[in-house]
Amino acid sequence: MKKALRLITVCIVSCSVGFIYAEDQKQSGTSQAVSPDGRFAFQSAGNPVITHKFTADPAALVVNDTLWLFTGHDEGKKNQGLIMKDWCVFSTTDLKNWTEYPVPLKVSDFSWDKTGRAYAAQAIERNGKYYWYISTDGSGIGVAVADRPEGPYKDAIGKPLITNDDCFASTHYWASIDPAVIIDDDGRAWLFWGNGQCYYAPLKANMTEIDGPVKKIDFEGFDFTEAPWIHKHNGKYYLSYASGYPERIAYAMADNIEGPYEYKGILNEIAGNSDTNHQSIVEFKGNWYFIYHNGSHQKGGSSSTRSVCIDRLYYNPDGTMKRVVMTSEGAAPL
Repeated sequence: MKKALRLITVCIVSCSVGFIYAEDQKQSGTSQAVSPDGRFAFQSAGNPVITHKFTADPAALVVNDTLWLFTGHDEGKKNQGLIMKDWCVFSTTDLKNWTEYPVPLKVSDFSWDKTGRAYAAQAIERNGKYYWYISTDGSGIGVAVADRPEGPYKDAIGKPLITNDDCFASTHYWASIDPAVIIDDDGRAWLFWGNGQCYYAPLKANMTEIDGPVKKIDFEGFDFTEAPWIHKHNGKYYLSYASGYPERIAYAMADNIEGPYEYKGILNEIAGNSDTNHQSIVEFKGNWYFIYHNGSHQKGGSSSTRSVCIDRLYYNPDGTMKRVVMTSEGAAPL
C-alpha cells in the first residue's frame, strides 16, 4: 500500500511539474521537445531567442547552411551575482527552429582552472576540427577541441593558452578573458582578448599555440572594457567591443587586422536591464546579424540572468555599420 501511495504521489508530482513546464513554455512562446539522445528541439518567437534557460556571451559560427550558437549559461538568481559552470551549443538553419545539444563543455573539464566560472568563449573550425577558446575568471584562456561543432569537447593542451602574464599592460587578475578568434583570408589565425586593454596575437596553424609576440590595440577614442569581436566585410576589418559600464557596444575599422584602427562610434546602446553586453556579428544566408545578450527575459532577467537575442545588422554605403536597435520581434525567420 505504501509503495502504491508512493507511486501515485510521484506520478502526481511528475505530472504537475510537466504541466507547469509546458505552461511555462507556452507562456514564453517557445515549444520544446526532447529526443532520446538528449537533444532539445524548440522554436523561438522573437527575442530572447532562448527562453527555457538563461544564456549569455553569444558567439556564432556558420558551417554550410547551419548557424551554430555557442553561449555561456547563467545559473544564478536575478541580480545575485554570476554563477556560470558550463557552456551551451545550439544550432538552426532558419532562425526559428533550434536544436540544443547536451552540455558539451564544463569549466571543470579544465583541470588548471581555479575559479569555477565559465566566462565568454568562441569556437571556430579549421581542417575539420572545431576549436573552442574559453575564458575563466582569472585562470586564463584555454582551448578545447572536438570533431563536431556540438562536441563533446576536451581540453586540447592541458594548460592555459593565455594567462595574465601575457597581459603586459594590466594589473587586475581578470585581464585574460573574452577570447575572439578569426582566420584571415591568407589562412593565418588571430586571437584577440582582454578586459581594460585589448590584446591580440597570431596563432600557429595547429590553433593551440601563440605564433608571435602579444600586442595590444590602441587608437584615439578607444574606450575598451571587454568583449572584443573581429569580423571582415568587403576587405575591411571591424573590431567591435563593449565600452563603458554599464556596457554599450562600440566599433572601429581598419584596412589591416593589426590596424591602425579608426573609431566609428556606438553600434548598440545600453540595454538598461543588463550591465553587460557581449556581441557576435556574422553573415548567414546573405544577411548580417547582430547577436547579443541582455536582461530582457520576462521571468527573472537581470545582469546575472541574461538572455541571447538576435537582430539584423546593416551597413552604410561607405562600409560603416548602422546602429543596431534592440527589438522584441527579433530577426525574421528565413
